[in-house]
Amino acid sequence: MAVEMLSYIERESPVHRLSGVTKLVIFMMWSTAAMLTYDTRVLLFLFAASIAIFIVSKVKLRDIAFVLIFILIFLLLNNIAIYIFSPQEGVNIYGTSHVLFDIAGRYNVTIEQLFYQFNITLKYFVVIPAALLFIVTTHPSEFAASLNRMGVNCKIAYSVSLALRYIPDIQRDFRMIAQSQQARGIDLSRNEKLVKRVKNAAAIIMPLIFSSLERIETISNAMELRGFGKKKKRTWYSTKAFRHADYLTLFIGLAILVVSLYITFHDGDRFYNPFC
Repeated sequence: MAVEMLSYIERESPVHRLSGVTKLVIFMMWSTAAMLTYDTRVLLFLFAASIAIFIVSKVKLRDIAFVLIFILIFLLLNNIAIYIFSPQEGVNIYGTSHVLFDIAGRYNVTIEQLFYQFNITLKYFVVIPAALLFIVTTHPSEFAASLNRMGVNCKIAYSVSLALRYIPDIQRDFRMIAQSQQARGIDLSRNEKLVKRVKNAAAIIMPLIFSSLERIETISNAMELRGFGKKKKRTWYSTKAFRHADYLTLFIGLAILVVSLYITFHDGDRFYNPFC
């Protein structure tokens, strides 16, 4: 059976046992620390911590392999675009230029540019595991309850829950439609040329859109018949009470955020400069 992408993966781990509110707040603090800092020491620590938390969560790499590969391809394209449009950004930031070799015109490879793009890459590696873990270790219903406890309107919270629940359904529909089309002789394998495969894939898109619209209408009618949203508040079946582990995790997350921001901004410069 194929593994669903970006859907809840049930495991018995300390990360799964945490409240959705805790994981959401930690993810926000983690992302804030990673996005605001360019200090390589902070980023390396956050990256090591991300890997450690990923191991503790007991989520297997193969469970998120497809999404991870897609993100890594995007990261590679992002790095190429950074160099094409700003090949001297590292030199401008760090104030020195150690040229490894010249290419043409203003394009050369400097240690400063490589170090700058290494930090950019490190930011992705810090945030990506945290984001994926948050999605695959938080049940959609429990996540909706967490959002509601943080002050988000129950209708919006439940809409987010439905969206997360809908991802596996779309994947299952896609596989079923793809298998049906292949049974009719439409080849989507690598045996066909890329252009032909793209055209054949279009035969899947329209049935997938129509099935999605039909499911949306069915869910909307069912919710309307049950009187969903007529009151401003609602109860939640999957909500989790705060435990000692939640408070401890929030305290550790806040401490990491404060220390990271202090190390980053205490000298007035976000960039750790090993060249001077």
